[in-house]
Amino acid sequence: MSDHNATASSNFIKNIIKEDLASGKHDEIITRFPPEPNGYLHIGHAKSIVLNFELADEFGGKTNLRFDDTNPLKEDVEYVHSIKEDIEWLGYEWDGLHFASNYFNEMYSRAVLLIKKGLAYVEDLSQEEIRAYRGTLTEPGKESPARNRSVEENLDLFERMKNGEFQNGEKVLRAKIDMSSPNINLRDPVIYRISHTTHHNTGDKWCIYPMYSYAHPLEDAIEGVTHSICTLEFEDQRPLYNWFIEHCEMESVPKQIEFARLNLTNTVMSKRKLKLLVDDKIVDGWDDPRMPTISGLRRRGYTAEAIKQFCREIGVAKSDNTVDVRMLEHFVREDLKLTAPRTMSVLHPLKVVITNYPEDKTEWLDAEINPENEEMGTRKIPFSREIYIEQSDFMENPPKKYFRLFPGNEVRLKHAYFIKCNEVIKDDNGNVVELRCTYDPETKSGSGFTGRKVKGTLHWVEANNAKEAEFRLYDSLIKGEKEGDNFLDQVNPDSLTIAKGFVEPNMADAKPHDKFQFFRHGYFNVDPKESVENRLVFNLIVELKSSFRL
Repeated sequence: MSDHNATASSNFIKNIIKEDLASGKHDEIITRFPPEPNGYLHIGHAKSIVLNFELADEFGGKTNLRFDDTNPLKEDVEYVHSIKEDIEWLGYEWDGLHFASNYFNEMYSRAVLLIKKGLAYVEDLSQEEIRAYRGTLTEPGKESPARNRSVEENLDLFERMKNGEFQNGEKVLRAKIDMSSPNINLRDPVIYRISHTTHHNTGDKWCIYPMYSYAHPLEDAIEGVTHSICTLEFEDQRPLYNWFIEHCEMESVPKQIEFARLNLTNTVMSKRKLKLLVDDKIVDGWDDPRMPTISGLRRRGYTAEAIKQFCREIGVAKSDNTVDVRMLEHFVREDLKLTAPRTMSVLHPLKVVITNYPEDKTEWLDAEINPENEEMGTRKIPFSREIYIEQSDFMENPPKKYFRLFPGNEVRLKHAYFIKCNEVIKDDNGNVVELRCTYDPETKSGSGFTGRKVKGTLHWVEANNAKEAEFRLYDSLIKGEKEGDNFLDQVNPDSLTIAKGFVEPNMADAKPHDKFQFFRHGYFNVDPKESVENRLVFNLIVELKSSFRL
């Protein structure tokens, strides 16, 4: 369980739990996180994970992980493994691990009970006909010709459905509730459909599968869940949830509570749409660092603690709203600023030759690892006659108030010396390919030199010992803050750019998921998939600054 009392601030769900405990309704709180194994978890699921696990933790209760695997057409064991890995990475331990499919026998027997009570019937109408009979928000539904079948006939047909005598779509089982209800969810909803599909957990034992709206309340009741916390789109289904609990005669009576789902700017928050991005190869898999999946954020370099702090801060509300993605980035910076070593990298190299520095000399300079955390100590960086700077740190004809390098100007090299640009070397196409500079040995960093000041400080990497590296720079996956009707039209073609440059030699030992702050560039993470021996690949986690304020 979490070691952080995340739900310290009050919210309406916590108040409900407090009242239920005070009244003696429950001796112990049991929550659950019930993902469908039909995709990878995203940041919206992280909000639910944090809420369920930390509410139970605060009240000394338990949280189950339950896979709602009632639709074998879309489910895969790959998703089961990824979901477990994400929850564990976030730092939570579930008390019980369950699969909805383990309850299929009981769900079937409860459906038989509904038939015997005259509260369920086997339907012959097609899916389109059922939809047409259902009515609209302003018009009541129309009863099916099959609605008044005898109990005996329904029992026989339902068993034959189970035994595989009918084809997909030929029959369904419906609950008999109220075709004129103003709540369309109560107009005889389908509770079982035929699907001759192999299930990842039960194999070919079943060819009928319960619908989510029927299975979910039964799963909660079977597990003794006290508070079934879900998102607002299920609010209209709460009467149906309660109807199944009551008429299936479940011993345990869970309480469904709805809260607002997380919407985030400049991204997609739908497993169906995320899967489309993967299937269409718009992104490089579910863990692509541009994806809002937990695995994608992890690969990009986001920390578990930053994600949890973000989820705690946005809180629990009853109405939908959209959160600025910069808020999430803020918590990443806050988590990394005291722990990420500082180092220098050059993403777009421009060679500089320091003509008055000895050709055969390399000196090792001292540099702090993290100025905000002195306990991290210092590192050694080489300096010699040839270095690389950023192309963008030189202009041959600069505008006014340009304080970086240009012909005749002097700048400070971070942790090193002042250098002055004397000559510009160009190729046959007129492109600047090299600068010839001189240095002042009296201006060594840390020497106490006060003779003159310069306004520009550049980062750099010594050329002879530098390590080649690839830098993957990420921008928003979706253009525009909000997702439109056709989100594929909003996919940002520039969401990934790749630069090839150099890093300090001490980075040769960097391991997957090691995180660094590259001076002036941002926070970067060693990519766990692409970065291998003799090939360093860094993912941009977040840039250094943002205009966002909490």
